[in-house]
Amino acid sequence: MHQSNDYFMTLPERTVERLSEYRRSLLQCLEEGKTHIFSHELANLHHNTAVQVRRDIMFIGYTSMQRKGYDVRELVDVIGEILDSEMGLNVAVIGIGNLGRAFTTYFVGKRSKLNIIATFDVDTTKIDRVISGVKCYPLSRLKEVVETHQISIAILTVPADSASEVAAQLVEAGIKGLMNFTTIPLNVPNEVFLDEYDMITSLEKVAYFVKSPRE
Repeated sequence: MHQSNDYFMTLPERTVERLSEYRRSLLQCLEEGKTHIFSHELANLHHNTAVQVRRDIMFIGYTSMQRKGYDVRELVDVIGEILDSEMGLNVAVIGIGNLGRAFTTYFVGKRSKLNIIATFDVDTTKIDRVISGVKCYPLSRLKEVVETHQISIAILTVPADSASEVAAQLVEAGIKGLMNFTTIPLNVPNEVFLDEYDMITSLEKVAYFVKSPRE
């Protein structure tokens, strides 16, 4: 009914994003006791089209839509096989200020295959404390802790003026994926996957469409 993970190593980024969004909605459906869902229902939840939903789901090799729609639990499991690492991946948050703390608090326990197991900061009042359920280490121990705990993903929430320097340290420590929540664009080697999220840009985009008439 579906193909192995090896086939899906190079899914387009937007497809991966949509699959993650679909899974979040499907998990909510399960909590509400809904066992099946049609493509147009899933599309409506994401302001998408049924054609796009079907294309994305067929893209991952899943075609078992019954007359009553997709089996929600089965589709959740198939998406998990595509998106998740079999053994799980360990994550660190770099900079445990307001944003880093909020991110850690929100995400801990949300996904069984993605585990935030360490945070880092230079503030001595935070070091060696458990903050938002996760131990905070000094940035000076970054390489040691990354290697010891096999951390492969880092979430960067440090002040903008130190972002580039800390990113270089993360690359040197062996981080393979980096989420940048600072306002500074980063340059990393090709073998490191970088995703950059600028909240100011996102808010300005919303503001533009608020002030501009929409057809």
